[in-house]
Amino acid sequence: MRAGLLLIFARAPVPGRVKTRLIPALGPAGAARLHRALLERTLRAAGAQRLMKVELWTTPDAPPEFLRDCRRRGLTVRVQQGRDLGARMHRALVHALRRAPWAVLAGTDCMDADAAHLARAARLLRGGLDAVLGPVRDGGYWLVGLRRPCPALFRDMPWGTGRVARLTRRRLARAGRRRAELPVRHDLDRPRDLGRLVSRKQDRPAVASPGTGSHAGAAPSR
Repeated sequence: MRAGLLLIFARAPVPGRVKTRLIPALGPAGAARLHRALLERTLRAAGAQRLMKVELWTTPDAPPEFLRDCRRRGLTVRVQQGRDLGARMHRALVHALRRAPWAVLAGTDCMDADAAHLARAARLLRGGLDAVLGPVRDGGYWLVGLRRPCPALFRDMPWGTGRVARLTRRRLARAGRRRAELPVRHDLDRPRDLGRLVSRKQDRPAVASPGTGSHAGAAPSR
């Protein structure tokens, strides 16, 4: 059976353009370092699973040096296109599903998802389910996987609110798509989430500290 595709949605870690809701707490450079660390963590998890080929989908404003660095590392890099996040996600999934039997789209804000979660999503889709969702505590989701395009999931969605996962479930049901869900995880997107990051670091070093130096190399990232 052909492998599925894993689409990592992420912005380039440019100060002032990423993790803007964390800038008051970390400053532009600190927020960018944290974004880079989360992106690196996601790419490591993506590389550790063996059921899907990995592509990095970045925004059109990504600097050329970022794109060159990603390609030097052997990453397949594609550029997101569309007027808003929903349109970009839908187009990426349509493009992927023309080339693979299923596709999973994942963001980089989830601090406690790993290769096992990605592999679980792939197995659910490979087993015949129509969709898989990776919800987060704030009411959104960090991962969505499909066997067939479903435009209704991405049209007129109130991105960045606590209604996203609930509306997505409702629209999947309305479209007659059989779905499964991964365990609820935690996003790292707002100042209040930083306390949870510190607690996790005390248990095990999963994500680099916002105050450390930059990390080598390079959605849904909002």
